[in-house]
Amino acid sequence: MKVLIKEISGQAMKRGSVTPTIIIVLLAGLLTGSCYASGWYTAVGSRHTVERINIPDKKKQKKNQEGTAAVAGNTSQLIDAKKEAIIGNLKGARELFRKYVESYPGDPVGYYELARLEVMLKNPADAVTLARKAVQLNPDRIWYQLFLAELYQMSGKPAEAIPIYEKVVTDNPENPDYQYQLAALYLQNEKFREAIGVYNRIEEEAGVSEEISLQKQKIYLHLNDLENAENEVQKLITAFPGESKYQAILAEFCLANNMPERALATYRKIAETDPENPYIHMSLADYYRKTGNKEKAFEELKLGFANPNLDIDAKVTILLSFYSVNEIYNNLKDQAFTLASILINTHPGDPKAWSIYGDFLTQDKKYVEAREAFLKVLSLDSTRYAVWEQVLRLDLQESQYDHLLTYGKRAMELFPDQPVPFLFTGLAALQLKQYDASLKIFRSGASLVADNDDLLAQFYMYEGDASHALKNEEEAFKAYEKSLKLKNDNAYVLNNYAYYLSVKGIELEKAANMAQKAVILDPENASFQDTYGWVFFMQGRYKDAEEWIRKAIENKEEPSSEVLEHYGDVQFKLGNSSKALEYWQKAKQKGEGSDMLEKKIAEKKYLP
Repeated sequence: MKVLIKEISGQAMKRGSVTPTIIIVLLAGLLTGSCYASGWYTAVGSRHTVERINIPDKKKQKKNQEGTAAVAGNTSQLIDAKKEAIIGNLKGARELFRKYVESYPGDPVGYYELARLEVMLKNPADAVTLARKAVQLNPDRIWYQLFLAELYQMSGKPAEAIPIYEKVVTDNPENPDYQYQLAALYLQNEKFREAIGVYNRIEEEAGVSEEISLQKQKIYLHLNDLENAENEVQKLITAFPGESKYQAILAEFCLANNMPERALATYRKIAETDPENPYIHMSLADYYRKTGNKEKAFEELKLGFANPNLDIDAKVTILLSFYSVNEIYNNLKDQAFTLASILINTHPGDPKAWSIYGDFLTQDKKYVEAREAFLKVLSLDSTRYAVWEQVLRLDLQESQYDHLLTYGKRAMELFPDQPVPFLFTGLAALQLKQYDASLKIFRSGASLVADNDDLLAQFYMYEGDASHALKNEEEAFKAYEKSLKLKNDNAYVLNNYAYYLSVKGIELEKAANMAQKAVILDPENASFQDTYGWVFFMQGRYKDAEEWIRKAIENKEEPSSEVLEHYGDVQFKLGNSSKALEYWQKAKQKGEGSDMLEKKIAEKKYLP
């Protein structure tokens, strides 16, 4: 027996390309670090601004203790080395900088630049040694210090970066960026009190801020210092008396630390002083939930959901928690639906509200209502592909083929690169017996499928069904073969292919193998059982045919006229003429049957 509908499962710079002019321009920027280090410029403050100072007279430069060249080296050699770095010849640049360091071991520039190259060449240990030497030669140059500190952190030695940043902060007290970095290093090394000290200094200079106070509160909580943790929140409340969120933070702090009465009093204070606060009811709901008062928690949730000023995303997040929990605790379903209803009444023009409402209805198997909710989503926002697909699925499930065809065509126009709408639309056309249109749609959709053999197999399956309906058996069988090549355990293809072969009386052994595989894959499917029996009938194995077609009848409360007629045919071949006539007449009563059914009854004999 054939089955028509199946559930749908768903560029590097080249050396020769750098002109001298470009090199000079690039060097102007890249040598800035070297000039800083050589004493040509000095950095001022955190904005990396520079001021010009006197260039030392080379004639007045002294020899260092080792008798090597003066601290300032040969700029032309630095330029040559930099040039190689710019064009990507890092190893060549490294060799030139090494020669420079050998020639001018007292100039920190060479060590600094060589250290940077070693980082690029992924030699962090060598980079640390060189950067440390640069700092040793010029301990007051901030860029060398920061670079060395960064290398320590990159090497997994953040503790060694601490004294560097302590000096940087001491030398640059006006720059909060360095203080923040020092505090972060303290935290990373679990020096919590030291970190608090840094934050306190920042606060003394910049004033009370949410960022600093809440960071200190977290540290105090980690240290189990509840008194100081609370003091940080109280400091924010005092500094910003009109900001109710700090009151809410205090309430949460009290609730988390076994002070429920203080938490409730604080929440009530927020409700009195800031009645338009969109989050207060959600906070109270959380309070009552944590203290075991579920009824009050739900009442506060309803008030929160009814507040149009409360962000809908926050409400959706709460509903999604009901959605997942609802799979386990069905007693929450009524509450979830109540909140979802309030949501669509409060935000009737927001597609998110209708979308989640539709999801709830679908989960509750209220498919007609769910379909209407999703259609409302599309009326508000037609760009939501997932919702289109959901509508098409529900149309198919509810056998709304006319609606499916209409909306399927719209989805195909809106999302021409998505194959699934083509599948649904083709199925609608197939069920409405628009076979030529369905075949065209299936073939168009199949051309869109990429890296999804299961989906492509379904397209070929239905292409086969449409071709069969057009009485083009050769094309139908080709399509079934392509489908099975992609997915050889598709019971529906196996069944339909086997049935159509048996009807034509060809390749019956192949048909029997496919029909057998179909009933193994789905042993309780009456249509598959009937097909298997009918293949046996065409092979002349009437006892086997009688067994399987009887199973098909017993498996259905209302067997189809086709199955009843088949059973009559088998009975006739087994010599039971009266029983054959009985089942032919039952098939006729169904109002359907083969073209030969009336004649079989009239002549009381089987007619092929």
